[in-house]
Amino acid sequence: MTSVRDATALDAAVTALAAARSVTVLCHVQPDADTIGSGLALALALAREKVPVAVSFAEPAELPASLRSLPGIEHLVAPAQVPREVDLLIVVDCGARSRLGALADRLPGASSTLVIDHHRANDGFGTVDLIDESAASTTELVTRLLDAWGVPIDAEIAHCLFAGLVTDTGSFRWARPGSHALAERLLATGIDGTEITRVLLDTHPYAWLPMLAKVLATAVVIPAAGGVGLVYALVRAADTTAVGPEEVESVIDVIRTTSEAGIAAVFKESRGQHDRWTVSLRSRDCTPGAADGVDVAAVAAGFGGGGHRFAAGYTTFGTAAEVVAALVAALD
Repeated sequence: MTSVRDATALDAAVTALAAARSVTVLCHVQPDADTIGSGLALALALAREKVPVAVSFAEPAELPASLRSLPGIEHLVAPAQVPREVDLLIVVDCGARSRLGALADRLPGASSTLVIDHHRANDGFGTVDLIDESAASTTELVTRLLDAWGVPIDAEIAHCLFAGLVTDTGSFRWARPGSHALAERLLATGIDGTEITRVLLDTHPYAWLPMLAKVLATAVVIPAAGGVGLVYALVRAADTTAVGPEEVESVIDVIRTTSEAGIAAVFKESRGQHDRWTVSLRSRDCTPGAADGVDVAAVAAGFGGGGHRFAAGYTTFGTAAEVVAALVAALD
């Protein structure tokens, strides 16, 4: 296994791409712009090299509306159409096999596997692992890979790469060294960064507003939790029937703005299984009383989840009171 921590990692990834006769790119469940942008950018590059390629994700059944304008969408296939065997399987933006959902069963059928990711918790599960937790997005790593492979980054590929960069940096609020330079390079291809950002981050259907009102009414702040304060809200399944998963996911970005709490959590009740919850966690960098912020990835790992230091998640079971109490206990 070759890791990005080895000097030859990028070369090994390029060799795998150049030698591939067929490629499948798998994105994580509940896909965001970073995983889909990475997958479609690679698909566009591979298609131009005349390599058969398919991109897919296990769930939900449809791609979120905000991602449907990304170039390369023609390379997306339904999970059932993903080949059981392939020369090269590429996994993008997945910190663990479990994030592939039902499509994790395609891993054994690949002659080789390339994992491209920027999650710190990823310990590598590919033949080649291109993992760099210092990268702001997985699309940043894909950019490095395409450069090393010698594939020109035109406007279509740049659109996909920018989508992942702008969303995973929160419109550059969490930019890292090199993020703005990469954005400038991608914008120079002629893409409309303002419109891309508007579609991805600033557009919701009207039904989002009444849903948000109900959710915000459940918000509670616990000032002493974790030593920095916790604010949380509950998203009941009954409140989400008129909205898509991306509207539900956006709730955490509202909750996290609470000034009295260094940690934010949103508990999202699963439809059809009311004791199952997916939990989104956010931690504020440089929280008073915790100079480096709370590592919510470590908190999520305690529940079998993971993510980044300041953004993570997990799945849990129980009543609303039980799952909230379990998180508070874990923080204390």
